[in-house]
Amino acid sequence: MKKIYILILFIASSLAAFAQNGRVTGQILSSDGQPAEQVSIGIKGSSKGAVSDTQGKFTIERIKAGSYVLLVSYVGSETLERSVDIVAGETATISFTLSESATQFQEVIVRGGNLYKNDQLSPSLKLMTPILETPQNVQVVTSKVLSDQQIISMSDGLIRNVSGATRLEHWGDMYANISMRGSQIQAFRNGFNVVNSFWGPLTEDMSFVDHIEFVKGPAGFMLANGDPSGLYNVVTKKPTGETKGEASFTMGSFDLYRTTLDLDGKLTKDGKFLYRLNLAGQNKGSFRPFEYNNRYSVAPVITYQIDEKTKLTAEYTLQYAKMTDVGSFYVFSPGGYATLPRDFTLMPPGLSPTKIKDNSLFVNLQHQINPDWKLTAQLAYLNYKMAGSSMWPWMINADGTMQRGVGLWDAKSEMTLGQVFVNGKITTGGVVHRLLGGIDVGTKEYFADWSQSHALDTLGGLFNPKNPVYGTPNNGYPVFDRSLNLEARAVGAGGLMDQKYTGLYLQDELGFLDNKIRLTIAGRYTHLSQAQWGAAPDKADHFTPRLGLSVSIDKSTSVYALYDQAFLPQSGRLTSGKKVRPVTGNNTEFGFKRDWAEGRWNTTLSFYRILKNNELTGDPTRPSSGFSVELGQKRAQGVEFDVRGSLLPGLNLTANYAFTKSEVTKVTEGVIVAKVGDPIPGFAKHTANGWLSYKVQNGALKGTGISGGFTYLGNRATSTWSDTDNTYNLPDYFKLDGGVFWEKDKIRLTLNVFNILDKYLYSGGTYGFNTADGDPVTSYYWQAEAPRNYRLSLAYKF
Repeated sequence: MKKIYILILFIASSLAAFAQNGRVTGQILSSDGQPAEQVSIGIKGSSKGAVSDTQGKFTIERIKAGSYVLLVSYVGSETLERSVDIVAGETATISFTLSESATQFQEVIVRGGNLYKNDQLSPSLKLMTPILETPQNVQVVTSKVLSDQQIISMSDGLIRNVSGATRLEHWGDMYANISMRGSQIQAFRNGFNVVNSFWGPLTEDMSFVDHIEFVKGPAGFMLANGDPSGLYNVVTKKPTGETKGEASFTMGSFDLYRTTLDLDGKLTKDGKFLYRLNLAGQNKGSFRPFEYNNRYSVAPVITYQIDEKTKLTAEYTLQYAKMTDVGSFYVFSPGGYATLPRDFTLMPPGLSPTKIKDNSLFVNLQHQINPDWKLTAQLAYLNYKMAGSSMWPWMINADGTMQRGVGLWDAKSEMTLGQVFVNGKITTGGVVHRLLGGIDVGTKEYFADWSQSHALDTLGGLFNPKNPVYGTPNNGYPVFDRSLNLEARAVGAGGLMDQKYTGLYLQDELGFLDNKIRLTIAGRYTHLSQAQWGAAPDKADHFTPRLGLSVSIDKSTSVYALYDQAFLPQSGRLTSGKKVRPVTGNNTEFGFKRDWAEGRWNTTLSFYRILKNNELTGDPTRPSSGFSVELGQKRAQGVEFDVRGSLLPGLNLTANYAFTKSEVTKVTEGVIVAKVGDPIPGFAKHTANGWLSYKVQNGALKGTGISGGFTYLGNRATSTWSDTDNTYNLPDYFKLDGGVFWEKDKIRLTLNVFNILDKYLYSGGTYGFNTADGDPVTSYYWQAEAPRNYRLSLAYKF
C-alpha cells in the first residue's frame, strides 16, 4: 500500500503546479456537422501535432506564447491552414469544418487506402496516448482487414494479422482461445475482461464488431488479475451520426450461407439520439460429415447526447449458436498424425446438438468535465447458457479400435462488471502530465455439469476408424438427467467457479522536452477472491507496478522500454500446508515504432521476456490425492515485427513475423510432468503471416482488385508436453489464401479461396489411454482444417 500512497502524493503535488505555456484544443467537423476522426493537426514549422479522436476533438500541449499557423490534413485532400494566438497559461479553442460531408470524407479516406492502420486506441482501453507514443506493443485489426479477408468470427483466421498469435485448441467456432507470448491471452470486450472459465467466451460474430485491439504483455491499466501474456479487446460498432446502411450476402463451400444487415442513423432530427442495429444469420456446414454450426446475432445500440459534454451509450447483444458436439473436431489414432482421411469423423449423426445463448448488455457514460478532463463510467452484464455434450474416447486399442464416449456439458456463466475512470492533462513547469485513475470491480460465476457420461459403443462392438460404420451406436445415444437445476448439478460435479475482484489503478505519463520524452509511472492494487472446482475461496491482495519510457526520435519515430507485472490467483492445496501463492508474471519489453510515408503505414519491432512463477501442478509423490506443488518457473521470450497500412495508393499490407522461445526454466524437486528446457505446449517457435491487397485506381479496370496471403508456423510443439526427442511434435504449417474483388459505387463483390494448395493442415497433441486389456497406449489426436474452399460475398451500401 505504501507504493500507492507515494504515487498518489506524487500526482497530487503535480496538480498544484502552475502552467507556464499555452495549449490549443478544438474539433474537426465534416460539412454536415459530423465528427471527423483520424485527421492530422500540426503547427507549421514545428513537430508538434495531434490526431482527432472519435469525436473529432484534438489537443496540442506545451506551446510557447506567440502566433502560429495550424495545419489540418488527411489522406487524399488538400491541407487547411488557420492562424491562432497562444497565451501562456491559457487554452485557445479553434474548430475546423471540412469541405466534404461525412460520407464524402469517408470516401476520401477509402481512396487513400489507409484503412489497414489505426493511430489511436479505442476509449475502452482507457489510454489517451497515440499508439506511436504508447510504451507497449499494440496491434489493431481494422474493420477493413476483417472485410477484405472475409473474417466472420473471432476464430476465423483473424490471428494471422498479429505477430506470434496462435490457437492451442481450435474448438471449432465455439471458443477463440488465442495464445501469444507463451500463454493463452485474456479476452476483453469494450474494455471489460469477459473470461469466466478456460473455455470461454463464445466467439464474437464479426457482424457487430468494429475492430480488435491486441495488447501484448501485461497492461496494468486494464488487467492485473490475469495472464501476463496480454489481451485482445473486441470493440463493437457504435452509431456514427450518419444515416447509412449495408447489407451483405455470403455463400461458400460446405453449405455456408450467411447474411448481415447494418443500419446506422438518427432517431431525432437534431442528431442527439442515434442508433445502430446489426443483424446476422448463417447456416454453416463442414467438410466433415454430420457437422454444422448455425448461428444468428442481434445487436442494437443507442446513443443519447444528454448535453454538449455528456453522452450515454447502451448496447445489447444476443448471440445464439446451434452446433454439433465440440468433440466432433477431434480425431484419434495410435498410428500417428494425419493417418486417417482429412474428412474423417467419430461423430454419430443422431447425437443431440449443443446450444448456446449468449446475452450481453453494456452501458457507457462519458462526461467531458472540461477540455482537459474526462470522466467515464460503464457497466456490463453478461449471461451465457450452454446445453450440450463433449465427445472423448473411453478406451483405445493399439490397432486403433476404440470405445467412443459422450460426456454431458451444461454450463452457465454470469458476470456483473463495472468501471469508473478519469483521464486528464495538467502542466507542471516544463512537464505535461497525462493522468489516468479509476476503479474496476467485478463478480463472475461459472457453473458446469460434467458429472454424466455415456459410452456409445459396447466392448464387443468397438468403433473401427479404418472401417467406420455410422448410424445409431450399438450402445445407443445418451439420455442425460437434467431434472435438477444446473446450479445444483454443478455442486455435485465440482464445476463451480467464482471470482470477485476490486482494482484501483493510478497512472501518470510525464512528458518532457515538448513531449518528446514520456515517462509512465503507474500502479494497480487488486483485491481478489477466487474459488475453482468447488474448493474454498482463495483470497489475494497484490500490487502490480508499471514503468514505461517512450522517446520520440522525430515526429514519426519512437523507441520505448517497459516493465509491467500481472498476477493470476490459483486454487489448490499444497502438500507443505503453506498458503497457495498467485501466479506472478513480470514482463520486460523494448521496442521501436515508426510511421512511414506521412503516416500511411507503420512498423513495430519489439523484444520481450516474460517470467511466470508459482504455477501449481499435481504432487508427484501423492498421485490422485488432490494435493499440489509449485511447478517452478516458465519463461517466454522473443522478437516480434509487424507492418500494416497503405504502401501505395490502392496497395494495402498487413504482415508480421515472431520468434517465440517458451520453455520451463525451473522445476520443483520431484516434479515429473516437466523438466528444465521443455517447451511450453502448443507454440510455434517461428510464425509468419502476410496479406497484400491491391485495387486498380484508374482506367477501365478501376475498382478491380486482387489480394492474397499466407500463414507459416515452424518448429511447432504439441498441445501437450513434448518429449526430448520431439516424437510428438507437429510438422511445419503453411497455408496460402487469395482472391479477387470488384468495387463500384455502392457495390462490392469479393471472392476468396482458402487453402489454395489444398494441404492437409492440422494441430494436435497426444493423450494416454488404456486398452481393453488395461495396458497403457499413447494416442495421437488432431483437428484437421478445411481443404481448399471458397467464399463469395456481395455487399451493398445504401
